[in-house]
Amino acid sequence: MRTALISDIHGNLEALNRVLEAIFDQKTDRIVCLGDTLGYGPNPVECVDLIEEHCEWSLLGNHDYGALYEPTNFNAAAEQAAYWTRAQFDAEEDTEVAAKRWEFLGSLRVRTQMDDFLCVHGTPRRPINEYLFPDDAINSPVKMKQIFERIPKYSMSGHTHVPGIFTNEPEFYPPDELDYSFSYKDEEKFIINPGSVGQPRDLDPKLSYAVLDDKKYTVDFYRLDYDIDSVRDKIYAIPDLSNWLGDRLLEGR
Repeated sequence: MRTALISDIHGNLEALNRVLEAIFDQKTDRIVCLGDTLGYGPNPVECVDLIEEHCEWSLLGNHDYGALYEPTNFNAAAEQAAYWTRAQFDAEEDTEVAAKRWEFLGSLRVRTQMDDFLCVHGTPRRPINEYLFPDDAINSPVKMKQIFERIPKYSMSGHTHVPGIFTNEPEFYPPDELDYSFSYKDEEKFIINPGSVGQPRDLDPKLSYAVLDDKKYTVDFYRLDYDIDSVRDKIYAIPDLSNWLGDRLLEGR
């Protein structure tokens, strides 16, 4: 089965539409989302509707949690965006539609098992909020050991907005070091991060996603251009969103 892995859309409708178009063209069998459909971006409602429509399942990210409940440990711009995002859902005049959206958000899982993969937004140790950064493979051996101890076989996560593969050597491999394809047939344990659709943070502004093929035992990474200027202009036009949230899209940070 071929599974498209997307994560961290962050209310970026242009990026989400572009990645869905590409995934449909690739004729994958299913799409799953590793969380953070919400936060930062100007089209949270539309993005949630598309994720509900097209994804087999989606996880609860920290920004989804912040809009549903309370934004905790957010910087000022992220906190402001969380409250603005919540207001967009509350503004829905059709009470049935509004209730359905809130019900969908409230049903998002913290973790799920997909075949051999434990799927979380953050890490298996702290599934909503903990970051697993590339340099943790070198600088945080205890953290890496504890995380891999919680993985029965394989895992996948988002949250950092940086694509790549963590192995239990431990080591981190960005997609360009893998020629954008990773074969895992002989791997004992590893973690996939497909990167971010709506807000990449590896200094490459192109959206990022991955496709898992569990028959060929491969993970392929993809980067695509999309209309960043339109998203930035939308953010600029919303007084309750910081211009910085639009500016950093252009820089992939």
